[in-house]
Amino acid sequence: MVLITDNLADDNSADRDDRRYQVKLQNIFEGPMDLLVHLIKKAEVDIYDIPISRITEQYLAYLEWMKQMNIDFAGDFVLMASTLTHIKSRMLLPKQLGEEEDEDPRLEITRPLLEYLRIKSAAEQLAERDLLGETTFTRKPENDLLKEVEDDQVIHIGLFELIDAFQRILEKVTPGHRVDLTRDRISVQQRITQLTEILEEKESLTFDELFSDGRERADIIVTFLALLEMAKLGLVRIAQHVPTGIIRIFYQ
Repeated sequence: MVLITDNLADDNSADRDDRRYQVKLQNIFEGPMDLLVHLIKKAEVDIYDIPISRITEQYLAYLEWMKQMNIDFAGDFVLMASTLTHIKSRMLLPKQLGEEEDEDPRLEITRPLLEYLRIKSAAEQLAERDLLGETTFTRKPENDLLKEVEDDQVIHIGLFELIDAFQRILEKVTPGHRVDLTRDRISVQQRITQLTEILEEKESLTFDELFSDGRERADIIVTFLALLEMAKLGLVRIAQHVPTGIIRIFYQ
């Protein structure tokens, strides 16, 4: 995982209002269980055989990454980190000779994780059902482009998939990369306005296209924060084309 070393709060040339800017994660995207599921899926491991040491390190790295990005996450994330660290420490303790085998410490997280997945699956199934009286209301016409793409194997993605995609963008930008040292930095609010104007004209953009104009590293971060804020405000819809893996941003 690539951790960001640039901190907008420490950049003297950044706008003072931007230094205090935070994207509030709570009640916008997923919670700590979703991050854990995301890491387990990425590792392609059995939920009953979680490599707790590796998953804990990756989990803590994500939290550090979000902290450096000024993404404000809820205390539940910290509580989960403490739980994972505790389980990791228990598994590292040497077994005493003749000591009976205790229950696998990983079950402390496996059980609630399985329950969470069951509840989430049930909620998704309920959401797919027709609502009583739904057809009595006039529906707003859907974006034709989004409808066309949705018919071709599309999934809606969340924060952690976006983080992975964004880190791949950052890997292509060296820490010392500069394009125009004299250009004024823009704020998150200004970038939201710019992206809104672009999306109003084009209706959609791929995730990579958001960062294709050779901006400085700090401005790339501002663009990502602007995207998160737009998702929070319901201005955009983010989906991924399953066969190609391309992430596309739709204006709504």
